[in-house]
Amino acid sequence: MTRKERFDRFIDYHVRNHPEAQTELHYDSPFQLLIAVILSAQCTDKRINLVTPAIFHDFPEPEDLAATDFDTLFPYIKTVSYPNNKTKHLIGMAQMLVKDFNSEVPATIEELVKLPGVGRKTANVIASVIFNMPAMAVDTHVFRVSERLGLTKSAKTPLEAEKQLVKYIPEQFISRAHHWLILHGRYVCLARTPKCGECELKNFCLYYEKIFIKSLK
Repeated sequence: MTRKERFDRFIDYHVRNHPEAQTELHYDSPFQLLIAVILSAQCTDKRINLVTPAIFHDFPEPEDLAATDFDTLFPYIKTVSYPNNKTKHLIGMAQMLVKDFNSEVPATIEELVKLPGVGRKTANVIASVIFNMPAMAVDTHVFRVSERLGLTKSAKTPLEAEKQLVKYIPEQFISRAHHWLILHGRYVCLARTPKCGECELKNFCLYYEKIFIKSLK
């Protein structure tokens, strides 16, 4: 099976079964999503959704977050991963929004990555979800699942995986494909114990082919 055929089957399955896939982070504005995605690095969406309501309530606008200090914000964030760095990043991000972007979340990858705590993955999430741009954010789930399915080949970095994915996925599906891969990795194609028996993608999965063939020997 060619790589294009794998992509075609992957897209066809999800268009039919999960046409409206979206982020599981809760938010009501671009600013809130930016906060949530910064906090979500190496942490679960479930945990972030428990933490963010208080932050959104007490710091509703960039000006509010920019005006606070570390000791005030840290207690809101202390239960997530890397709370010290993320506290500093959120305050720095809000201060830059106010100073350089008229308190608005910028719409381009180039501007987004200038913000503290925002790497290419986070920038791609914001560009995709908020601005409906054909951006592919590659996190650990996307990186793992795309390699196992045979959508990417020997990608050494998230950027290499991103370039391979956007090369084969039609532009109108790129933003949704990001969520398809994440959700499949989160609930089915687990890192240590993938649920191959119940996976509906195994009929074109390269990883399953290798495991199945190995079990027959």
